[in-house]
Amino acid sequence: SGEFTLWNGLTFNFETILQAHDSPVRTMVWSHNDVWMVTADHAGYVKYWQSNMNNVKMFLAHKEAIRGISFSPSDSKFATCSDDGTIKIWDFQRCQEERTLRGHGADVKCVHWHPQKGLVISGSKDNQQPVKLWDPKTGQSLATLHAHKSTVMDVKWNNNGNWLVTASRDHLLKLFDVRNLSSEVQTFRGHKKESSSVAWHPYHEGLFCSGGSDGAILFWHVGADKEVGAIEQAHDSIVWTLAWHPLGHILCSGSNDHSSKFWTRNRPGDLMRDKYNLNTLPANLSGLDENEIDDLSVIPGMGPEDKVEAINPASDSSGAIPGLDIDSTDDKIKVVLKKVPYSKPIPKNFQAHWNHTTVGDDDKDGFDALDLINQLLANQPGVIPLAEIEPETLIIYGKEIDLKPTDELTLAIKKGYEAFARYINSGAVEELNDVRPYMDLSDEEPK
Repeated sequence: SGEFTLWNGLTFNFETILQAHDSPVRTMVWSHNDVWMVTADHAGYVKYWQSNMNNVKMFLAHKEAIRGISFSPSDSKFATCSDDGTIKIWDFQRCQEERTLRGHGADVKCVHWHPQKGLVISGSKDNQQPVKLWDPKTGQSLATLHAHKSTVMDVKWNNNGNWLVTASRDHLLKLFDVRNLSSEVQTFRGHKKESSSVAWHPYHEGLFCSGGSDGAILFWHVGADKEVGAIEQAHDSIVWTLAWHPLGHILCSGSNDHSSKFWTRNRPGDLMRDKYNLNTLPANLSGLDENEIDDLSVIPGMGPEDKVEAINPASDSSGAIPGLDIDSTDDKIKVVLKKVPYSKPIPKNFQAHWNHTTVGDDDKDGFDALDLINQLLANQPGVIPLAEIEPETLIIYGKEIDLKPTDELTLAIKKGYEAFARYINSGAVEELNDVRPYMDLSDEEPK
């Protein structure tokens, strides 16, 4: 319908319904600093929103439906993917397209920017090139993972920067380690129908959940052979999206059954000891015996203790998980996995690229300060471009700052982009210290 519904996270009541787009909203994402939300629709339009749901920008990004959006670590760039078979890299402030990534032979269903580096991953309907890794600066394809035989519906980086998980219509989820992409680390089998969405837990490194086309939500732990929890009939239709609360105690799911649901433990300390959510029934009706409880059904981090351990005989270590820290204090998992070569070898320059790429994905060429300010003010009603008058107000990163002719900030704006950026980076503008991304000037530290 193109509508937004704004929900209260304490009472779980909706506060308002807004007609946001003229066609179905296909994706929405908050910037890492929580100041901006970017949404996209079936007609290919992108919109910028402030936290008060004020729409400040709209432009046509693709000629077909946009399926995914992902911000760069600094929020200065974002990526979009579309049914037109392309991924595009955009400059957020200038709303300008910087690169078009071409290589998939069909609809691109998902995209995710690496949490620390200049690296983008995408999944598509193209069963010949289902998953690709890209350099967003050059637009070059760095690697192709031939991981699935059907459409890849979702792909997500783990916050550790090394793991990525894919969800596909072939019912499978697969875990890869970017340090060794020659084969998958683990394959997760449990969905009875297509797997459609996936989300890593924000706190427990090895835990993630997935949604399926039959409405099921499954919980997984890296190293465990089977799901560690399940809600078989969470929804009546496909689960399109999943999102954890930043603290990890609430999970939100969105479905084609027209509902959004919030999931949490029944009470503090409840270990969800069964896989099929039977703990919602009275104890005398559940039919469970204490001796029948499987410890692997416990979801780590959702109760007072982590009890997930899948330990195989130590004598056979031929299939140890490559590149993983299996002795971490959070997830003490020792498991034997069969390595199955599946993906083609990656290019030789990939490792060098990985070692030398940094977060600095901002455009270092710079641009005139008046252009910067006018871009930020373009959609504010009643504002006259600064090129025509003496600047009186600066609106940047969602903050409004009054200017005076003799202020150092005003003088920095008049001197040009570098002076303006140095002044902002200095931290002298206290109102921006909690929201501003770093503004790159050169390879040197700003003075």
